[in-house]
Amino acid sequence: MSEQSPTPVVKSADQIEYAPVDAADGLSKGVLLDESDGAPTFAMRRFTLDPGAEVPKHTNAVEHQQYVLEGEYVVGVDDEEHVVSAGDSLLIPAGVVHWYRNESDQQGAFICAVPNGDDTIELAD
Repeated sequence: MSEQSPTPVVKSADQIEYAPVDAADGLSKGVLLDESDGAPTFAMRRFTLDPGAEVPKHTNAVEHQQYVLEGEYVVGVDDEEHVVSAGDSLLIPAGVVHWYRNESDQQGAFICAVPNGDDTIELAD
């Protein structure tokens, strides 16, 4: 069986549509690249977290690799909270409880890369 190489893709920022995420008020997601673009392995998404926004404790079925683009906000992982800012990176393994809280008056933004496929989200207590 032979595999075909993916076709290169270049998308401009104005091609990315952002939509609110049901899990939390003030959280929006734009899909930068995924399977629909021919990306064979990973999906890359950009999230924005408005000032005052909180994302409840939850788990995901797949690992998340994140890179903070702007702002400063709190990321909780398991039972520990971390203040992150531009340039910080995170690895959140599949099934690990995590949450977000933007206590600042600035928007936060991060890139999130995940494996293609189902990313089931479950709220945690």
